[in-house]
Order: sequence, then C-alpha cells, then structure tokens
Amino acid sequence: MLDLRWILANREEAERCLRNRRHDFDLGVLESLDGRRRRLIAETEELKARRNEGSRKVGEAKRSGTDASALMEEIRLMGDGIRERDSALAEVEDELKRILMTLPNRLHESTPVGADENDNPVVRSWGAPKDFGFEPKPHWELAEDLGIMDFEKGVMLAQSRFTLLRGMGARMERALISFMLGLHTTRHGYMEMEPPFMVRSEILEGTGQLPKFAEDLYRIEGEDLWMIPTAEVPLTNLHRGTILEESDLPKYYTAYTPCFRREAGSAGRDVRGMLRQHQFDKVEMVKLCTPETSYEELEKLTANAERVLQLLELPYRVVALCSGDIGFGAAKTYDLEVWLPSQGKYREISSCSNCEDFQARRMDTRYRPAGGGRPRFVHTLNGSGVAIGRALIAVLENGQAQDGSIRIPEALVPYMGGVAELRRN
Repeated sequence: MLDLRWILANREEAERCLRNRRHDFDLGVLESLDGRRRRLIAETEELKARRNEGSRKVGEAKRSGTDASALMEEIRLMGDGIRERDSALAEVEDELKRILMTLPNRLHESTPVGADENDNPVVRSWGAPKDFGFEPKPHWELAEDLGIMDFEKGVMLAQSRFTLLRGMGARMERALISFMLGLHTTRHGYMEMEPPFMVRSEILEGTGQLPKFAEDLYRIEGEDLWMIPTAEVPLTNLHRGTILEESDLPKYYTAYTPCFRREAGSAGRDVRGMLRQHQFDKVEMVKLCTPETSYEELEKLTANAERVLQLLELPYRVVALCSGDIGFGAAKTYDLEVWLPSQGKYREISSCSNCEDFQARRMDTRYRPAGGGRPRFVHTLNGSGVAIGRALIAVLENGQAQDGSIRIPEALVPYMGGVAELRRN
C-alpha cells in the first residue's frame, strides 16, 4: 500500500507512475477525501475542546449552586456532534484505505517504461539453445510416450488444467522439489518452512492479492479461508504486526507448496500440456530486509534462482519487466525465462521482485533501527526458486533424444535415485 502522504506530496510523480503502469485513476479523489478527513478531525477536536470547557463550567456552576441545565444541554449536543463526525471520519478513512488498497506500487527508477512484455529488455542470457538435428517434441508428447503424465486422468479427476503425474514423472517432480530446497537451504542461506496451504483474507490483503485479484483465487465456501496462490503469501506475512530489531535482518525463508490459481485471464492460452495449471508446485524464496540493502538483496535473490537453472543445465535469459508488464505490488522485477525447444522461445519460470515497503505497510511489519529512532517499514522481496512443473517441462524438452529418451541433468541424478535417463518402460 502506498503512503498517502507521499502521494499528496509527490502528486506529479505518482500520476506519472500510474500512467506508466497503465492504471487509470484520478488522484484528485484522494486529495478531496484527505481534505474532508482533515476538516472532520479539526471540527472534532474543536468540539471536544468546547465540551471540556463546558464541563469545567458546569462543575463551577454546580459548586456555586447556579442552574447549569442549559449548559448541560449544549454539552449533550456537542457530544452528538462529536459522534456524528467520528462516524463520518471512519467512513472517509475506510474509503481512503479501500482506494489505497487498489493502487499499484510505485516503480523503482531503474524499471524501464514500456507498454507490455514486448518492451521488456533482456538483461543477460545463460547457455545456448541446443541444435537437436531433428524436430524436438513438446513435453506432452514426450511425457505420454514415456507414460509419466496422464492428462485425461487429470481432467477426469478434476477438470481441464489439472494433470496426473505417475511413475518417474511423479519421481522427477519430487526430485526437483528436494533439489531446490536443498540448494536454497544449504548453499543460499534460507530457512525452510512448511506453511499452511490455506490462509485468511487479511493475509492475502497483506501481500496484495486481495482485493484486486480475488477472481484468480480459490475460496473455501462458508469460511474465511483461501487456497494460497504462492508460498509468498504465508511466508511474507510471518512477521505481520510486529517490530523486528535491525540485527534480526535480513530474514531469508523458503518453502515448497502447491499453488492454486484460477487463471481467470488466460482462457485459450497454453491449453495443451501442463505449462499453465490451476494447481502447480513451486519452491518460493522470500526476504525481509532494510531499505538500504533491498536492491542488493534483489540481485542475490535473482542469482539464487538462476543457479537452479544453471545446475539443471537449462538455457535461460533474464529480462527486466517494464512498467506495463510488472506486477501490482512490485517496484522492480526480473523474470527468468527458460528455453522451450518445442516452442522455439523462452517462457517464464521465475519472477524475482522487490516490493520495497508496499507489502510491509499493508502488514504493518517494521524494524527498529540499530542507531535508534522510530521504527521503519521493512522491505520485502520474493522470487520463485523455481516453478517445479515448468522446470520438469524444460528438463524433458531440453534433455530429449531422437528416440524419445530423456537425459537427466547430473545435479538431479542423486535425487532420482541414480536414474540418469528416462526410457519407455
């Protein structure tokens, strides 16, 4: 959530940011509401002061035996006026909060300005797409030939965009999870967590999924519980409503969870295979740190995700998301895009973002500076480390041979029980 004081003091910059994000909203509405809020506060304080003075005079009148009934009636009316203004003030503040909860984060100065994904500049690339010498197959054909994915059973058990993994397909999914968690905890310094897979509404509000993205989420009927769309949600909220010591920062958390998304805006996109699913597995990385270190931490976070792809021997590139493509809560984002031979292009497999204090304000997560002074909001960062299903797809497609067999990356072999190649039967 943006700081209202910053918006009002930097209206031109705030309006430019909204334009660059292609978000249409008149900030004059906030100015008008804030003006009304200030007037109500001033009127209430004036009435309270008059009431206090009146109460003092009533006391004097009673002590002197003077009739104070008229003065007491004035005090009663002032009390009614205070209650009316308190009620009006609560309504104005609720409306201000409602609007602020719908406004996207301000952009870091290094975030490029652009309209959509076509304007995302490539920062760097790693590895070269393989020249197979034959027409590479898509993952769904490879997986069905190997008998490790069953798309019909997924639809039968649930609906479209659900997949059943079996045999070595399920084994590879588990191997990828263990490999990534092991890497992040033993090499990158993250603490592993296993959070609930359902959370309350205020938890989703804290990280920015609610109220804006409610249609993309699954809600439990009759309860204030939602299926998590990513482990970012529970991990980032671990310290909501608390004040940390600066010496406790930075905090690094990682978790494997299934993730649940309706994919409401993706009708007709990636309908074949398991590239875009309603339920998918992901290893997530989350950081809480001071404002002074957050952009250094973003580079480290991105490097942690890149290391996963390097060890899996998967060609990828890093792009900086432009203003028209960046996420609602992010100030700056790097996307990692892995090469998929069957499509002849790079596809997103990880998104690494610095949200600065946007989420911390919503969660009221602060820290006490070591040198003293008032508590400050932490900066929060998150990144996929990485999406498991898409990593599996990329391993299948990039490791395929002409006979349909799949070479397992060396780093994954120990997690596959020594299996270095997948073949039919």
